[in-house]
Amino acid sequence: MLNLNHYEVWFVTGSQHLYGEETLRQVDAHSQIIAGFLNDAPAIPVRVVFKPVVKTPDEIYAICQEANVAQNCVGIVTWMHTFSPAKMWIRGLTILKKPLLHLHTQFNRDIPWGSIDMDFMNLNQSAHGDREFGFMVSRMRLNRKVVVGFWQQQDVIDKIAAWARVSVAAYELKTMKVARFGDNMRQVAVTEGDKVAAEITFGMSVNTYGIGDLVAVINQVTDTEVDRLVEEYADSYTLMDSLLKGQSQHSSLRDAAKIELGMRAFLQDGNFGAYTDTFEDLHGMTQLPGIASQRLMADGYGFGGEGDWKTSAMVRTLKVMAAGLPGGNSFMEDYTYHFDPANPLVLGSHMLEICPSIAADKPTCEIHPLGIGGKADPVRLVFNAPAGPAINVSLVDMGNRFRLIVNEVEAVNVLEALPKLPVARALWKPMPDMQTGCAAWILAGGAHHTVYSQNMTTEHIEDFADIFGVELVVIDKNTTLRQLKNELRWSEAAYR
Repeated sequence: MLNLNHYEVWFVTGSQHLYGEETLRQVDAHSQIIAGFLNDAPAIPVRVVFKPVVKTPDEIYAICQEANVAQNCVGIVTWMHTFSPAKMWIRGLTILKKPLLHLHTQFNRDIPWGSIDMDFMNLNQSAHGDREFGFMVSRMRLNRKVVVGFWQQQDVIDKIAAWARVSVAAYELKTMKVARFGDNMRQVAVTEGDKVAAEITFGMSVNTYGIGDLVAVINQVTDTEVDRLVEEYADSYTLMDSLLKGQSQHSSLRDAAKIELGMRAFLQDGNFGAYTDTFEDLHGMTQLPGIASQRLMADGYGFGGEGDWKTSAMVRTLKVMAAGLPGGNSFMEDYTYHFDPANPLVLGSHMLEICPSIAADKPTCEIHPLGIGGKADPVRLVFNAPAGPAINVSLVDMGNRFRLIVNEVEAVNVLEALPKLPVARALWKPMPDMQTGCAAWILAGGAHHTVYSQNMTTEHIEDFADIFGVELVVIDKNTTLRQLKNELRWSEAAYR
């Protein structure tokens, strides 16, 4: 479901006819070598496709037009090997709809001190050719990522790889369908938002579907299908004794499996990438979809609790970005605090729906009362998340714009056993410290729901914000509240 190798980015080199055919042949050959090297780089998850060197306004316009409609092209990497007069790029850049990365490199790493001459200088002009191009992109107020360095350096490759992953996610988000099973939790503010503005800004369409429509699909699931899925549960997780075949609550495990199969069929048939539900609007279902939502997330679907469609879409988006990387991404909620002065921590969890992709060990499959929702006891997976660096990401609607907020955190191992808390959970320290991190999040208007990611970084979220032109607030080890307040004020002025 999450395989990125059928997507591609195009490697487009700019030059001009001033230098003669021999120089252009060398430009073409060098560009093919660089594109081939990047295409073979294991860190870059998409194909890097060489395109013939562009030398005129018409050629530039044609390649941008072609990229716009190419089904698998998710972005363009540009490089000016020689001096490419940037007025040539205006028409093409005006129509370009795909993300743009400007690679500021040169074919040779070192200056050939003993042999350098004017022929070499005329050929290898990236140092000022790229600045001419960069001026025009800035003059046109176009967002792009600029990567500087020798094309074989690992840090250069990693930056291109991050942008490529985000470009694929952006490509999918522009056509993503989000299903809302019922409305959002009543009287909650942050899960609301302008769905029309979201479709204009990001492309995703968010629509509500009746619970009855979902229940009708669930009711079509056969006993044979349920048998197979229950066996899969037993093979994949450690089942609580009462859920085993022949035990008192085995029928509840079958009900949970039936719900998962029905939801999966509904989402697959409708070509949805993400969905939401809320415990207040699930009439006709025997129990809340705990293990169903956890396993659907593990397979790449986005999920948001209590009707939170923005977080649901972002869960899916980060899962696409992270395809093939170790670690996971999950719907998350800041649930409760550990205010020990010597070791302050945040306990992240949710009543049922945390993705097992972030589990440290094999989850247990358990059933317990929930206390809300008015349904039968729901089945869920219980586990702890491992220690390590992570980020929390929130997308909020500020009325006149969308704001992305990212907080870098350091997850730690759960300190003690939690025998009476049968939910999946993560424990972390927010950067730069508990007081500053939490205060900064609240000042920025960050939601209580987030995407918790073990394999994405602030760089990925910054690239995402640039592609869509949305505001980004970063809370990291360098954050101070005074500086953050000023940044928020500047943003208000910029978006007024």
